Amino acid sequence: MNPARREVSVPEVLAQIQALALPLSGRDDLDAVVDQVGGARFVGIGEASHGTHEFYHWRGELSRRLIEEHGFTWIGVEGDWPDCWRINRWVRGHTEQHLDARGLLERFERWPTWMWANQDVAAFLDWLREHNLACPEDSRVGFYGLDVYSLWDSLRRIVVWLEANAPDALPDALRAWRCFVPYGEDPQRYAWNTRLVPETCETDVVALLMEVRRQVAKRTITDEDAFDAVQNASVATEAEHYYRIMVRGDQSSWNIRDEHMMATVDRVAAHLGSASKGLIWAHNTHIGDARATDMAHSGMINLGQLLRERHSDEGVALVGFAGHRGTVLAAAEWGVPEQVMVVPGAAGGSHEDLLHRALGRPALLVFGDDRTGPWLSGWRGHRAIGVLYLPRQEHGIYVPTRMGGRYDALLWFEETEALGPLHHEVRPADQEYETEPTGF
Repeated sequence: MNPARREVSVPEVLAQIQALALPLSGRDDLDAVVDQVGGARFVGIGEASHGTHEFYHWRGELSRRLIEEHGFTWIGVEGDWPDCWRINRWVRGHTEQHLDARGLLERFERWPTWMWANQDVAAFLDWLREHNLACPEDSRVGFYGLDVYSLWDSLRRIVVWLEANAPDALPDALRAWRCFVPYGEDPQRYAWNTRLVPETCETDVVALLMEVRRQVAKRTITDEDAFDAVQNASVATEAEHYYRIMVRGDQSSWNIRDEHMMATVDRVAAHLGSASKGLIWAHNTHIGDARATDMAHSGMINLGQLLRERHSDEGVALVGFAGHRGTVLAAAEWGVPEQVMVVPGAAGGSHEDLLHRALGRPALLVFGDDRTGPWLSGWRGHRAIGVLYLPRQEHGIYVPTRMGGRYDALLWFEETEALGPLHHEVRPADQEYETEPTGF
């Protein structure tokens, strides 16, 4: 029998998991992963849901150590550019210093607010601001949004910047704005209309992007506000494209979104200079390399894959999260108030089930160079909970995954708790829709 094709027994898989696992109870237990990934220029840190306390808390703990011990200089998150730009200005001590992090995050209004307006993010941002204020201005850690959804907010920011810096260029911005006005700031409505009528706003937003870039290039110094303007113009352009493709039910909308996030990572890294080091926060489905999942069979890519393909020579590390059972903060359908839901024990034969059977306690698993063992090289389901979750449909949210190819390390939790939101959703959301990880 060919040894490479022989049937692998469950005890062999459990033995490999146990051999890799280290106890995880305090931040000092992160030593192995900090040492493993600290030399990389880009470290992606995932989450297995958008509503679990342990994933957010430990992502924050790992980030703190990488900032303090290995000089990471910025964080890019699965969030909107304009909202995160306000956070960036605040944590670096520039604006709204009368607020604490909770006060800043209370202003988040776009559903799902709990992704960022929660107790764990507030605690991390309070720490980050305190850390920054003890550092020289040029050493302070930035906080940036990578996502593509903020079409209307980004257009508003562009108009404000042009009014102050290049009023002669305002007609391009207002032309783009007027193109979207008939759709009542509803990107879904705009996108559906493009299926019926061939006219789109694409030409107008591309012209606006080119004009903003031209105006910025004329300036002798590319200041922070100019950088913000260029990024908002890029968001508006890609958002128009994303929504137009999304309503066709075409999976390429996922690729548009992750390519935009990758382009934003590159722009931020270039803006901050070659010595900058970035931490990337996003769901496992964005952070874990798509080539080690069934996403690849559908022609889908993701941020983790693109980071490895484009920056492996500078150092890229990907860290995932997983849990067995507990509670999660999520919604039953789009736009409705969040609720605490019970997460049942993992499906039999999944990565989570095997981790539970092998360990039964929180653990850190750092994979090292050899990824050939029976667990790391085997294909099994890996749970992915997004902002939407229906426990009765639990069987449909497992992404076939080769763990050793998807991540470089994994943080495992036996039992997890729901995030604590800073405020509750009070009305249905009617704009800025996204593609959910549960859609695989």
